Amino acid sequence: MSRGLFITLEGGDGSGKTTQAELLRDWLDGLGREVVRTREPGGTEVGVEVREIVLHHRGDISPRAEALLYAADRAHHVATLVRPALERGAVVLQDRYIDSSVAYQGAGRVLDSREVRALSEWATEDLAPDLTVLLDLDPETARGRLDASRTRYDRLEAEASEFHRRVREAYLAIAAAEPERVVVVDAAQPAEQIAAELRARIEPLL
Repeated sequence: MSRGLFITLEGGDGSGKTTQAELLRDWLDGLGREVVRTREPGGTEVGVEVREIVLHHRGDISPRAEALLYAADRAHHVATLVRPALERGAVVLQDRYIDSSVAYQGAGRVLDSREVRALSEWATEDLAPDLTVLLDLDPETARGRLDASRTRYDRLEAEASEFHRRVREAYLAIAAAEPERVVVVDAAQPAEQIAAELRARIEPLL
């Protein structure tokens, strides 16, 4: 059996990753493909516990500790869920992966992005996505979406606008450096228009 397809969705909070993952899953289901939809952190039982710590812990977490927690979750997630799914030929649709750590812990927390990436590459034994979708949206618009849908912000959503500006700039820099892997989509477009664009990009990979 051929290896499956590993697709990651990236972008700032409020950019529409969940909506697009759902639309892609429905489309792929209709094509008869096995789809594993997951997220980081939180895609495994261990990940659920890590997610509670990194997103909802009431006290401070040092930036390096935060980066290590994400990498630890990623190591377990890839070993126990993502690789087995790819080996049996499934399409893995994943909300956030290594690029998120580079953007949020590297640029957002002002750590060395190269070190952050190297840590996750070691944790995942260099598993790279076949395609990464970057849903790009300016932070002000994203915050408006979150305000309309949230009663409570997690630790990262609650960061100041300058943090989210650095995150966006880091994402765009990643996309510019790896255009063959990363496709940048204007997340301000209607959801169905974005979905059609993604289907056209993914279909030749199936």
